[in-house]
Amino acid sequence: MATRNRTEVTEFVLLGLSGRPEMQPIIFEIFLALYLVAVTGNALLVIVAHADSKLQTPMYFLLSKLSCIDISLTTITVPQMLVHTLSVNRTIAFNCCMIQLFSFIAVASMEGHLLATMAYDRYVAICDPLRYSAIVSNRLCVRIMLTSWMTVSLNSLLYTVLVSRLTFCGNLVTHFFCDLTALLQLSCTRPVVNEMLIFTEGVAVVVSPFFFILASYTRVGIAVAHMHSVAALRKALSTCSSHILAVLLLYGSVICMYLRPFTSYDLDRECQVAIFYTVITQMLNPLIYSLRNQEVRDLQWLFRKPCISSNFQCGLQSNKEWHVKI
Repeated sequence: MATRNRTEVTEFVLLGLSGRPEMQPIIFEIFLALYLVAVTGNALLVIVAHADSKLQTPMYFLLSKLSCIDISLTTITVPQMLVHTLSVNRTIAFNCCMIQLFSFIAVASMEGHLLATMAYDRYVAICDPLRYSAIVSNRLCVRIMLTSWMTVSLNSLLYTVLVSRLTFCGNLVTHFFCDLTALLQLSCTRPVVNEMLIFTEGVAVVVSPFFFILASYTRVGIAVAHMHSVAALRKALSTCSSHILAVLLLYGSVICMYLRPFTSYDLDRECQVAIFYTVITQMLNPLIYSLRNQEVRDLQWLFRKPCISSNFQCGLQSNKEWHVKI
């Protein structure tokens, strides 16, 4: 990298998913459809969670916040990519790129912290169900969310400042958004400080929620192993299965993407992997969490006049039944 000519970069060129002109309309149509499905599905989940006072529980609170984060995460990256797909000019100003980098790291990290909070919710629901309402409350969830947002924002700001201080040898970004690894590849010298930060502080902030999730489900697994009732075992597995699948989708792609030496990166492949944690996961989460629930299967009650006039009271099951299904 040190042999490349140094230039003062004022803007970056996002090369996107493909440089073939004939592929651009196809890419646009596919990702527009994925984006609309992701936003619509998560928005409906938020509506269901806030439609009735009986649903103002920690479980629904966390689920609605996850949907909001999914909408934010995919909106940070996909709309710009769609514009660039059908545009000859694929540039993004340096400052705008740094803002996108900050927003993406903060929101993506927050999703991991939220999944960890949801794992704690399921741990208490299974291992200490009689004290669930006393331990887990909306106030506790709000405090955890605020603390998590402060942590991930500071973490994201640190990464963004360090990247902005790098000297770049070129401005062609082999990605469809300003991703951390793609920008580090443009550094004139090996970004040792950034790499050390990712494998130390990054592990503490980003991967520690994953270890917390593992610890929570280890305790859940021990509790499930001691269950002698088939019905109780089935309910416990049903309660955790959706969340475990969402965790695997997110952290599988993130760990594969970031926690490897930068010399082994293939940016073309990393760009394809990034699709999973910026679009696919956000599209699947509403289905993973809610496809089996009566409230989502019967969404037509949202559009019935009697339901509207009665503050969306029609067609909702009790919160306890929904909790068991999740």
